[in-house]
Amino acid sequence: MILVTGGTGLLGSHLLFDLVSTGHPVRAIKRKTSNIEMVRKVFSYYSDKADEFFGKIEWVEADIMDFVAISEVLEGIDIVYHAGAVVSFYPKDHEAMLKVNIEGTANLVNLCIDRNITKFCYVSSVAVLGRALNDGVSDETTWWQPSKKNSVYGQSKYGAEREVWRGIEEGLNAYIVNPSVILGPGFWGGGNSGLFSLVWKGLKYYTRGINGFVDVRDISKAMIRLMESDISRERFILSAENCSYQQLFEYMAKYLGKPAPSINVPNSMTGIAWRVEALRSFLMRTLPEVTKEMATTTTMVYTYSNEKIRKAIGFEFTPLEQSIREISEIFLRDHK
Repeated sequence: MILVTGGTGLLGSHLLFDLVSTGHPVRAIKRKTSNIEMVRKVFSYYSDKADEFFGKIEWVEADIMDFVAISEVLEGIDIVYHAGAVVSFYPKDHEAMLKVNIEGTANLVNLCIDRNITKFCYVSSVAVLGRALNDGVSDETTWWQPSKKNSVYGQSKYGAEREVWRGIEEGLNAYIVNPSVILGPGFWGGGNSGLFSLVWKGLKYYTRGINGFVDVRDISKAMIRLMESDISRERFILSAENCSYQQLFEYMAKYLGKPAPSINVPNSMTGIAWRVEALRSFLMRTLPEVTKEMATTTTMVYTYSNEKIRKAIGFEFTPLEQSIREISEIFLRDHK
């Protein structure tokens, strides 16, 4: 049986669909506050048998920080996909994110070693790469470099990845995937999927930053193909294309039928923006819509190579414009 952590998120829900729709028995962890109906919604995007496939998931309520509970969850499990993590750019979440992402991963790694799990996949991030000091294209050999430009999320994923590498040295049969910015349908209220909502509402501004982007469906398929291969003790960047935020928003606007953002925000202005927003959120007692980390990320130039995964398993990524067109079609159906 397969265990999936993070199954109620964007990537996890797509991974669950790909697994159960092809007949794999799956157990998935959820928290008390998790909305599993969003998973059913994602299933409906791809099949008229959404309820049937959704019903095949064995949901278990557990906290990855609870060693005893996770130990019980692993009963009868052969394969683990660890996609669960706290993702936030808000300072109030930093401490919890570091603790959960690192210590939770350590708990799972230790238990998987003890249980002789057949194979383990860890979903990391390109945020762990040494991109902050890299002037060229980052690949799997571009190791982490301490820098003030590294996000706290990146720090948490780097710490978690170290736990996986430690587990590999202790006998864990594992591999790591490092997705770039993940794009996919559903979860329109926040995260990367929320970018479609921003453009739909009439986003006017863009920055000159560049980043790597990848379709969530490609990540799921690559993870499964790696799991079914003999490959282990390796990491793989999963990124379809490097693209400017300006071009990204233009694609979204094109397929959502909205005007493309036309006002460039200089880097100096993004620094002012997050400070003003921090003051506003403090006075209004609300979460800031723009944080320092968000502003910094969208002005940086980050580029990635996907050559390793393409050569290792002959994987081909969905072109970015095609991904955005298909995601936009689902967005428009959801917003009729």
